[in-house]
Amino acid sequence: MKVIALPRFQRGIKKLHPAEKSALDDAIRAILATPEIGELKKGDLVGVRVHKYRHNAHLVLLAYRIISEEYTLKLLAFGSHENFYRNLKQD
Repeated sequence: MKVIALPRFQRGIKKLHPAEKSALDDAIRAILATPEIGELKKGDLVGVRVHKYRHNAHLVLLAYRIISEEYTLKLLAFGSHENFYRNLKQD
């Protein structure tokens, strides 16, 4: 499976501490193993899936889209729940 990360996603990765990056990498591996693991969204975010994982005591959301024709995983955004969906709609 091919993985594509949006520029906003890549900029966010640069700001992470090594432990946070490791937790994010584990979440991406879990998605690659089972692409349907994330909750499918409706409405404005139709086609977007959100996988929730924990790092320490914090809940982190990871938004992605599966492009079935090319069998590609497109990483859209990650972060805490605060304003996550609002910011995701703006992209």
